[in-house]
Amino acid sequence: MQVDEKGARTGAVLKADGQPVECGGIGTMSKSKNNGVDPQALVDRYGADTARLFMMFAAPPEQTLEWSDEGVEGAFRFMKRLWRAVHLHVAAGPVPALDVASLTPAQRDLRRLAHQTLAKVTDDLGRRRTFNTAIAAVMEMLNAVGRFEDGSPQGRAVLQETLEFAVLMLSPVVPHATHALWRELGHAGALVDEAWPQPDAAALMQDTVEVVVQVNGKLRGRVQVPAGADEATARAAALADPGVAKFVGDAAIRKLIYVPGKLVNVVV
Repeated sequence: MQVDEKGARTGAVLKADGQPVECGGIGTMSKSKNNGVDPQALVDRYGADTARLFMMFAAPPEQTLEWSDEGVEGAFRFMKRLWRAVHLHVAAGPVPALDVASLTPAQRDLRRLAHQTLAKVTDDLGRRRTFNTAIAAVMEMLNAVGRFEDGSPQGRAVLQETLEFAVLMLSPVVPHATHALWRELGHAGALVDEAWPQPDAAALMQDTVEVVVQVNGKLRGRVQVPAGADEATARAAALADPGVAKFVGDAAIRKLIYVPGKLVNVVV
């Protein structure tokens, strides 16, 4: 690539012979334009799973895919994160049976997220056929795994279930790596023969929900209220929040709008 003194692109030459080439923006890949990208080089460097993950995450199959070397690198980093998460977990030793009745709030939160993700991915793959949103949901769940620092027996049991879900949900996209990771997680059978799991309705239930609080239409806080809380309970929690109280002050409340489980808007 050729640039001027300000760093702006002025042209480009082919490395092989030094002849100038035409520079353009995003275009269609085709044989006639001699601008195809050979996937073999990508497979040789990163593996077939990374190539599949990048292409299925970058865009739905029916839409145009904008090629990005940075996107391929990102897919490869995610694969390494998943591999590392599983191996760190396995290296910590045997995992006890999951006892849902004895879980702490933090353990319940991760398990709820795992089952919410499973429900979303099941719908994305089975009904909506949107692989990119399914992959994004698993990525978010793996971020939560990275923040989960609980080495207790039940903490490890929840983590085992969560990682098993991650491997299962990604198996249609990255079958080779997930087959190996499934064995690492202690399963003798092949992942391809495993039945698709179903979300646990009890795990999806929440004792509390986060409600956004606005003052005159502007976001001023977030509060936790019991699931199914009535307007009086939500009002009390919203007005007790320090961030909200700062903007309400001594002003008279003209109206309070409550959208159950979602929003409290205080008009002063």
